[in-house]
Amino acid sequence: MATWTKYQLFLAALMLITGSINTLSAKWADKLSAVGCNGTEEHNFQHPFLQAVGMFLGEFSCLAVFHLLRCRDRRRTEPVMAPSQPFNPLLFLPPALCDMTGTSLMYVALNMTSASSFQMLRGAVIIFTGLLSVAFLGRKLALSQWLGILITILGLVLVGLADLLSGNGQSHGLSQVITGDLLIIMAQVIVAIQMVLEEKFVYKHDVHPLQAVGTEGFFGFIILSLLLVPMYFIPAGEFGSEPRHVLEDALDAFCQIGHRPLIVLALAGNIQSIAFFNFAGISVTKEISATTRMVLDSLRTVVVWAVSLALGWEVFHGLQILGFFVLLVGAALYNGLHKPLLDRLPCRKDGAPETDREGLLAADGVASINGDS
Repeated sequence: MATWTKYQLFLAALMLITGSINTLSAKWADKLSAVGCNGTEEHNFQHPFLQAVGMFLGEFSCLAVFHLLRCRDRRRTEPVMAPSQPFNPLLFLPPALCDMTGTSLMYVALNMTSASSFQMLRGAVIIFTGLLSVAFLGRKLALSQWLGILITILGLVLVGLADLLSGNGQSHGLSQVITGDLLIIMAQVIVAIQMVLEEKFVYKHDVHPLQAVGTEGFFGFIILSLLLVPMYFIPAGEFGSEPRHVLEDALDAFCQIGHRPLIVLALAGNIQSIAFFNFAGISVTKEISATTRMVLDSLRTVVVWAVSLALGWEVFHGLQILGFFVLLVGAALYNGLHKPLLDRLPCRKDGAPETDREGLLAADGVASINGDS
């Protein structure tokens, strides 16, 4: 096994830390409270659609990073980056709409359930991506991938049971927890559609990943920002946590920020972390492997869970450990992590070359252009 360089270690640490900060900062913002506009009573900063706008702003910044890297590369005597191929930016509009819808649903769900459950239940994307890739891309899944999907379903059931039994402490009611968990799973259907659209229409144009993330972020930021206007007038009933009970009250959010500037720190952490996380994730895939990226994403769940427990945001439940372990096994099987282990068994005389195995793992891995929405 090759020893990692300092740069590779830095990229792995950057992906793990920024990915964890992304979820934790969003949950921290939800838990902060402040007075709203016109002297309304103090209430939690629960503005999921405005937070989603911030996330797309972070993705949009990846486009600036891409152009900076390309300018620096052009100054070299021997450029490393491949020249950009002409493509229609509107190709990214359908995936961006999926990303916008899925991200907004997940931010709404994060208001209702714990950060660790939010992170674990996102593993459901494997199920829907596998099924949609068979239906629309004509892909044939291996037996291990079907087994991974079935094990993932079992893991989701265990995490859901843990939520029901623990109630996620006193901050969330049982009905809220169930609704939040279901919204997260629904969002994964949309994320899976996004992945299939990206693979079918975007990847064949050989667009640089940072450029792809930035372009999707641009569309998501513009469209969702415009949608904040009608959302200000649409009644949402119990889903609207702010005093006016509308779908999204952006003015109330800015008033809360004015009364409690600490909210800005949580939002800034969310915006900046998604940009660095996308850059680090793409770089880890390129410099190390897609398998390492999947493992680091799983470790991110552990970090989010540990910090949430340490801060008292949720209560410990042993069934959640079992659920996470089962989800990890399901993801490992689906992404082919078992293949290098089988190749090292004494009974396997002729293992596949390392490069072939790594390529196979990368091909089987499930990762959208935007690794974290």
